[in-house]
Amino acid sequence: MGLKNTEHSYGWISIALHWLVAIAVFGMFGLGLYMVELTYYDAWYKGSLDLHKGAGILLAIAVAARFIWRLVNPSPKGLSEKPLENLAGHLAHLGLYALLAALFITGYLISTADGRSIDVFGLFQVPASLTTDNQEDIAGEIHEWLAWGLIGLVSVHALAALKHHFINRDGTLKRMIRPQK
Repeated sequence: MGLKNTEHSYGWISIALHWLVAIAVFGMFGLGLYMVELTYYDAWYKGSLDLHKGAGILLAIAVAARFIWRLVNPSPKGLSEKPLENLAGHLAHLGLYALLAALFITGYLISTADGRSIDVFGLFQVPASLTTDNQEDIAGEIHEWLAWGLIGLVSVHALAALKHHFINRDGTLKRMIRPQK
């Protein structure tokens, strides 16, 4: 029961990064839904934007770490005896990474459209590098659609894990809760 993945089990690092990203994605989605209802004069307008931007940068770092960890520490083999199910799982994971990357890019474009850098909780700043006309509006529209797409794919991912756990009874979900022997 180690830190690294094995042929049959995820290790503690993969499990921790998985759940950190999962919780952060739902938190960011909820905060995003809340933010779009605020007006400029609401008391928490600026604070929610700063929180969303800073957390988004930290989430991007966590996802990059998770992706790098996955490259250097390959995932366990699929449990399904159906090759199409294993392929669907692999493609869904790639889709999750692609949607997250696109969300980070559009979030960056929204946040830096005015030429100002993104302050990450006073720890560091991410400089603005690209500003064009209507950048905030266009990137904002795309960002919203991507967020809904991500939540849709995450929902399918979660339902597939529950299907494997309750119908197939194959241990897929257990592998992402704790390392298996």
